[in-house]
Amino acid sequence: MRIAIAGAGSVGRSIAAELAASGHDVLLIDRDTRAIDVDDLTQVEWLLADACELASLEEARLGEADVVIAASSDDKVNLVVSLLAKTEFGVDRVIARINEPDNEWLFNDSWGVDLAVSPPRLIADLVEDAGEDGFAEEETPPLPGAEIAESVLHAESAFVGGPESALTSRLPEGVALVAVVGSGGVRAPGSERTLAVGDTVVFLAEPGALETLEGLLGPADGSDGDV
Repeated sequence: MRIAIAGAGSVGRSIAAELAASGHDVLLIDRDTRAIDVDDLTQVEWLLADACELASLEEARLGEADVVIAASSDDKVNLVVSLLAKTEFGVDRVIARINEPDNEWLFNDSWGVDLAVSPPRLIADLVEDAGEDGFAEEETPPLPGAEIAESVLHAESAFVGGPESALTSRLPEGVALVAVVGSGGVRAPGSERTLAVGDTVVFLAEPGALETLEGLLGPADGSDGDV
């Protein structure tokens, strides 16, 4: 699958790394030269350009993309990218990141958004929809074949007190860390941020990788795991 990602910040790069590792053809677009690090993700195609400009998206061959992910830290940019991807290039699936919860009402099909991902909303849905057997069957996964999984880190976890990179480097193929919920609220992953007891780590995972992920994280409370 060809996937174009607008925004090469920590979120965009994390998504790109996981998708590229799963064998997808990934393009990262950013207008900030400081965000472009070809040596960091050698398996990803990079484009230094403004994703809000039609000419830039034509250069990116957006019409060939199966999925476009608007993952910048600016909601205005994500809306414009989504609209252009859908209306000008006819991309089948457009996923947009919501940074400010107050803007959530804008992220709909009127702006070309097929799926909007809001970390606060994601966590609220995890709390409300999770039952004894996990998430509701009717939930639509953020990507085809992907499921949401979460786990609360306990005192015995090997990852507590270490950087997030220690966790992400050991994740099985087909799993991406997408959010961390701690005492400071919901935040995007950051490789050098320290994980603490009680942090909730949220993943997107292919169904076949869930068992391996559960074994890696271990039970969240010493008895029953959340994954």
